[in-house]
Amino acid sequence: MPPRSTRPVDTLDDDNYPAYTMGRAAEMLGTTPAFLRALGDHRLITPLRSEGGHRRYSRYQLRLAARARQLVDTGTHIEAACRIIILEDQLEQAQRLNEELHTREATS
Repeated sequence: MPPRSTRPVDTLDDDNYPAYTMGRAAEMLGTTPAFLRALGDHRLITPLRSEGGHRRYSRYQLRLAARARQLVDTGTHIEAACRIIILEDQLEQAQRLNEELHTREATS
């Protein structure tokens, strides 16, 4: 494995960098700004705010929003869709942590 770079993380590579405006995010997802606001109301995504108070979304948040749209488009109520995605995300994080612990244990 190559050594880690000593340069700071490039914001273009950062999945959590809030690079997208609400309008651009809605356009990319093929939805409306109201849908994105509803996802925030249901605590699925919490966009960061620019100095001017405008919402900014990251690629990670857009992936969650795209999954929510997929569920809503197939008839799942938005509140249930948000809960499903939150649980899926928690499961993925737990599985990743479990894998890290098993790897660490195997190399010890």
